[in-house]
Amino acid sequence: SWFATIYHGMPKDDCEFHATSSNYLAFLGRISPEKRVDRAIEIAKRAGIEIRIAAKVDKVDQEYFDTRIKPLLDHPLVNYTGEITPREKNELLGNAYAVLFPIDWPEPFGLVMIEAMASGTPVIAYRHGSVPEVVDEGETGFIVENIDEAVIAVEKVAALSRHRCRQVFEERFSSERMTRDYIDVYQSIIDRAQRPKLAA
Repeated sequence: SWFATIYHGMPKDDCEFHATSSNYLAFLGRISPEKRVDRAIEIAKRAGIEIRIAAKVDKVDQEYFDTRIKPLLDHPLVNYTGEITPREKNELLGNAYAVLFPIDWPEPFGLVMIEAMASGTPVIAYRHGSVPEVVDEGETGFIVENIDEAVIAVEKVAALSRHRCRQVFEERFSSERMTRDYIDVYQSIIDRAQRPKLAA
């Protein structure tokens, strides 16, 4: 059998690069049990740094939000804004010191991670699903197993290069790179189909 993995690609100008950051952590996505915004809040509180949360709540997760998450938002370090516009997302990710991705499920890809990298912002993510394939440990962020490791990673983020985060995004996760990979795969399929069959 033969297969190829082609990573999701994003247009280079979808997220504007920010060479410097403000002093806050960001969480972007849905508020649902598997996304673990509660972990993100705990990491920020333990690290003593503001967290800005931009996340929608689907109907199916409303009770979870009301009972488990809403009480956690009443804290001086927690800033919850709900859903945001693409422009606001650009600013949130680009100005963040780091993006938290503390998932608790086998995430198939995790677009937020490459949006962060495109903005120049390192990612601190839990080791689930695609995370080890997307985040380059110690280069574009840190892969952690628990809250203690995540808090330590927050301290280490300052040593990472925001320019390198953007460079890795352009090399591995741009739409141009994705297009080239598809063309290469299709060409390989054509070449294999046209190869003369050996006589039995």
